Amino acid sequence: MDLALSGRSLRSGAAAGALTLERRADGRLWAARGEVERAVWVRRCFPWSEPARFVSLRDDEDREFALVRDPAELDPASRRVLEEAMVAAGFVFEITRVMAIEEEVEIRHWRVETRQGTRSFQTRLDAWPRLLPHGGLLIRDVAGDLYHLPEPAALDHQSRALLWAFVD
Repeated sequence: MDLALSGRSLRSGAAAGALTLERRADGRLWAARGEVERAVWVRRCFPWSEPARFVSLRDDEDREFALVRDPAELDPASRRVLEEAMVAAGFVFEITRVMAIEEEVEIRHWRVETRQGTRSFQTRLDAWPRLLPHGGLLIRDVAGDLYHLPEPAALDHQSRALLWAFVD
């Protein structure tokens, strides 16, 4: 972690070295460790099977300011701010229902329900969902967004019928 850059103190009462997070009036996420603070954004790290763990907090120059191994290690207010930032970043949408999959030349159109709402996205015809070690599927669309199907077998009949070509 690069903590050599200067910054002003986010919370004077925070324990030395303790990571604290807050959302400021400008809407940005701010992280502080001791006397050093930065405006940051979140980037999920691997493994995909642990979607709430291993979050990299990166500054505007894409340098890692801090790595949060487990949000439970943060104070309750910081944990809440991090969880809200992760949802807002929307880096992994959890699919709860597949409504349609249509193929065209070179592209596949998906219409799905996610925990974040209805979404439509496209994948290349040669881009197949990736099987995850725990049995779920991960789909990357043409824009780079990720869609997770934690338990394809637990989906409704119509969703499973649409996914049959992707699942054994």
